[in-house]
Amino acid sequence: MEELLLDYLPIIIFIGISLIIGLALLVSPFIVAFKNPDPEKLSAYECGFNAFDDARMPFDVRFYLVAILFIIFDLEVAFLFPWAVAFGDLGLFGFVSMMIFLAILTIGFVYEWKKGALEWD
Repeated sequence: MEELLLDYLPIIIFIGISLIIGLALLVSPFIVAFKNPDPEKLSAYECGFNAFDDARMPFDVRFYLVAILFIIFDLEVAFLFPWAVAFGDLGLFGFVSMMIFLAILTIGFVYEWKKGALEWD
């Protein structure tokens, strides 16, 4: 029985340290943070506009562009991880198909860059 407990001792220590660090990270902002609330700080923030304004107000299209770019490159990473894990089993076909996929994304990225879509004035 004692030997079984010694086998689990590193796990118990790891869980204990994790709990201490987690609790410290949860409690420290309440102790260290400045408490100077004002109406501007307490207001809801939604893409630079008040949350309960008119829904028909003009909205800069660049917000949508940044969101679409984020989704594109997020999906690229979502495809790269499983590809990297199964790289040995895919062979040359898997390598070539991923290089074609990355080339298409790179061409699209260069096109957006040249058109100035990434510039924020």
